[in-house]
Amino acid sequence: MLLDVQFSLRNGIFVIGGLLSFVLAGAALKSSSQALAQTQPVAATQAPVSQSAPAQPATVPPVAGQTQRGGLSVVVLDPAHGGTDPGARGTGGVRESDLVLEFSDPVRRALEAQGLRVRQTRQGNDDPSLDDRSTMANAQRGTVFVTLHVSSTGLPGTVRVYTMTDFPPMTDTTGMLAWDRAQAPFLELSRKLGDLVQGQLSQRFKGSPGTAQTAAVRQLRTTAAPAIAVEVSSVTVDDRAALERMAPGVADAIARGIAAFRPIYEASPVVGALP
Repeated sequence: MLLDVQFSLRNGIFVIGGLLSFVLAGAALKSSSQALAQTQPVAATQAPVSQSAPAQPATVPPVAGQTQRGGLSVVVLDPAHGGTDPGARGTGGVRESDLVLEFSDPVRRALEAQGLRVRQTRQGNDDPSLDDRSTMANAQRGTVFVTLHVSSTGLPGTVRVYTMTDFPPMTDTTGMLAWDRAQAPFLELSRKLGDLVQGQLSQRFKGSPGTAQTAAVRQLRTTAAPAIAVEVSSVTVDDRAALERMAPGVADAIARGIAAFRPIYEASPVVGALP
């Protein structure tokens, strides 16, 4: 602040106006300091109000197609072979890979009629790896896995269901389930499913066994869900149409067997322990 006081040494006159300016300026400075002291606390309390409140987390909707724990609603349907792998071949040119793809359509429709959703490992003449087929099933919740085959052996006109054989004992030191033993916790459920489907098939196709059998089927080994292989006999028939006529009965038996399996699946402690 500039002090506006003037002295006249010549005439010794003290200029009153300068003193008055000083006094007024001092009063103004005091008043400004008091005002600043009063406004600072207010600004401090108001500052958080002026800031934007943090956004609340949005509710995440369920993933499309995901089921509630314990509910069985998805069937992964696997027409075996395909692409450069034709599977079993008959003398009349019947190819397993073609037949199982044809069978998959009525099976899909029969499953959907039971209120089940179907995911298919292949739609055309391609050949996903066995691990890719298992991965599709392992990525689902509330799932069973059905792989379709046509054999080169067995009584023509019959159908057999297979589940995975027992796994040899193994000491687990990691707490992790090995990929090639993914089926191990589901063996009992798979056999119950297999028996239900086989029971339906035996009613439709004379000579078919009454219960499921076990076999080391690679597609089943790496599947972390109840899993069965359904095998129609056989590519050795002279008339391909004889096999094609079996498709509706096979489809209905699979769908009814899985529908009957639903309450068993949903009550299983194995399923309840799934993450």
